[in-house]
Amino acid sequence: MARLTEQILSHVTGLRAGAPVAAKSLLHLGTRAAVDQALSRLAERRQLIRVGRGVYLPPVTSRFGTRTPSVEQAVEALAAQRGEVIVSSGAAAANKLGLTTQVPVRSVYLTSGRTRKMSLGKQVIELRHAPRWQLALAHESAGEVVRALAWLGPEKAEAALKTLKPKLSPATFNELVAIAPQLPTWLARGVGKVAHG
Repeated sequence: MARLTEQILSHVTGLRAGAPVAAKSLLHLGTRAAVDQALSRLAERRQLIRVGRGVYLPPVTSRFGTRTPSVEQAVEALAAQRGEVIVSSGAAAANKLGLTTQVPVRSVYLTSGRTRKMSLGKQVIELRHAPRWQLALAHESAGEVVRALAWLGPEKAEAALKTLKPKLSPATFNELVAIAPQLPTWLARGVGKVAHG
């Protein structure tokens, strides 16, 4: 078993910083049970950090010592490994866009996968299943606008969009108008009014 943990560690050191390590990608080194046991042992020794079932990240090493990877790194690793779309929540998007001064206390992300919680050191990250329209344009500015407006709700969305329009680039606003047919009626109507008003 010691040899397998050494092989896994040498495999991990060959990866780029922040790259996820999945049990399934290590099956060439041993059986699934042996790989799972070795990964679990490495996590207990804090040589790897478990971010999801069968998914691990190496700790980040700097001149100040080692630390847990950032929430963003963990979420990106999980998304890449599971093939899910994972994006920041509507509350975080609204804060980033200046639509609210409320700073989200908990780390909440929207996902195309199932709803679940993920531990990263002492921090708990909540992954909430979201409808496809909220995940549209996942890593684009227009996608952040959609999530922020969804979080604000039907009563506040149109006014918020009027405030945002002058701050958005024409390309971003055009992307928003282009995906309007995929949005719920209340939101599509608001985008249409602001676009043509």
